[in-house]
Amino acid sequence: MACPFWLRVTSQVSCESYMLAAIRTHLVSLSGNARGVASMSAAMAVFIMNDALVKQVSTELPAAQLIVVRGLMALALILAVVRQMGVLKRINEAFNQRVLVRAWVEASATMLYLVSLFNLPIANATAINLATPVFVVLAAAFWLKERVNWLRWLVVVLGFIGVLLVIQPHEAGFNHYSLLALVATALYALRDMITRGIPARIPSILITLSTAIAVTLLAAIWSLIQGWQMPSLGALWRLLAAACCLSLGYYLIIDSMRHGDMSFVAPFRYSGLVFAVAIGYWVWGDWPNHVAWFGIGLLILSGMALLKEQRLLKSAADS
Repeated sequence: MACPFWLRVTSQVSCESYMLAAIRTHLVSLSGNARGVASMSAAMAVFIMNDALVKQVSTELPAAQLIVVRGLMALALILAVVRQMGVLKRINEAFNQRVLVRAWVEASATMLYLVSLFNLPIANATAINLATPVFVVLAAAFWLKERVNWLRWLVVVLGFIGVLLVIQPHEAGFNHYSLLALVATALYALRDMITRGIPARIPSILITLSTAIAVTLLAAIWSLIQGWQMPSLGALWRLLAAACCLSLGYYLIIDSMRHGDMSFVAPFRYSGLVFAVAIGYWVWGDWPNHVAWFGIGLLILSGMALLKEQRLLKSAADS
């Protein structure tokens, strides 16, 4: 007799809670930068796996519905982990003002990014997200009123040239969903800046919970317009796997932003492109063309140059 789906989900929730507890125990044993790098690299891997799974399901279910279903599953997993970690009594901290702002910024970015992902090759959507460091510089200049030197502006220009080469707006087959991915990237940069300002006393898992709630609520509102349909068992299993990846990824990306030097940890965000290209080719047979690869190279170089300059400035200030 086949095991009921709800019973398998319960088993998966328990497995996920112990898995995240084990990961957390391992991360605590690492030093600042080592922990940040481990968290960032692992986050990129599970986020790409999540992207691949929901992209597959998007051919069967409306976008809003699959995000809601995945979100509810992720919430069950995250709440189980919150209980396992003994921080349920502090759940009110998930609704700290800065945490809530971060959650809604990420929810908006997630909606835009997933819509673009469902209509773009996974490697291209991921590559556009490599422009995050470029948007951080722009935010620092126009929002935080920081003084930005000519070298940083040059790198920003090169970064946007890289984005244009990936998007290829003058190509006959230009996909307008690339622009949604670009807006999502700007919001992700804003999210990262907000994360750094969240009080250290608030556990990362509670920030994860707040984010998952915001994403699910926003998708639920959207689903009222799109409508719902009956999912297959295969789609539910893929969404459950995606929920596991998503909840792990949320926790790991927050952990990476809160430990180690940002300039040291951030370059490991680019490891996501390796996973995206590999999965895109393996599952869909997608492979970026020569122009897109050149743009990807510019994006990586611009991001690395910004981070290198930040490290040099920090070293000069400390000396």
